[in-house]
Amino acid sequence: MRELLAARGIQLTKSLGQNFLHDNHQLRRIVEAAELSKADKVLEVGPGLGPLTELLLEKAGEVLAIEKDARLAESLRERFNPQSAIRNPQLTLLHADALEFLKTEQRDWSDWKLVANLPYSVASPILVELAQGARAPKKIVATLQLEVAQRLMAKAGDKDYGVLTLLVQLDFEPRDWFKIPKSCFFPEPDVDSVCVVLERRPAPLLPENQREIFVKIVKRAFSQRRKMMLKLLREDWPQKKLEAAFAELGIPAQERAEKLSLEQFVALTERLFSHG
Repeated sequence: MRELLAARGIQLTKSLGQNFLHDNHQLRRIVEAAELSKADKVLEVGPGLGPLTELLLEKAGEVLAIEKDARLAESLRERFNPQSAIRNPQLTLLHADALEFLKTEQRDWSDWKLVANLPYSVASPILVELAQGARAPKKIVATLQLEVAQRLMAKAGDKDYGVLTLLVQLDFEPRDWFKIPKSCFFPEPDVDSVCVVLERRPAPLLPENQREIFVKIVKRAFSQRRKMMLKLLREDWPQKKLEAAFAELGIPAQERAEKLSLEQFVALTERLFSHG
């Protein structure tokens, strides 16, 4: 990998979160976790030099790879072009900002899987953008920095439990995770890395018309973690309506957001929605 980059005169950019996974054993663990077949369509964000892309093409029926760095996108085109021995007609390569693409591309990802070593600089917003609603992929297998993975896997009462936890877990159930040593990356990152496996829930916990309220509640409730949740929500809802909803659900008026489970946030959303 070092030689490939040097031959092209490519210097990696820290701001893009470019730490490339090169260990073949770890790459194959990621592909195995995705449980791919030729019936699967895979979205890969940040393919870099393409080692994971190559393995995905062996197992999946279709791969869409999005690379932001123009130099790497050109390298990928050369590696997988029609004259290449690795050429595969099921691969689509896009030179684009993945986050902007996901925001503007109104594609239904529900029969896709996300399998990627996500750029650490934008991993959280990409997951939030992709993992919400009926268009979300059926499975996510992603390499992330440890602190983001801990937030994704957290439960009520954990110190890592918060907005990211709830926005993703509304639609996805954490299934598995495994650590990847720093030595498996080039250059070695300053942070620890983890691959997480998330499965889309078989049925949505909330209808589409209540999702906006759920997001509003969660973001407001965690805007000041040390304050009582009911007081924070008064910015958006009348005191009496909130007190009634809390009483119906058996939530203490003094409770902080970090103590409420996903199911309680869902129930609170339903109550506030039904109250108008």
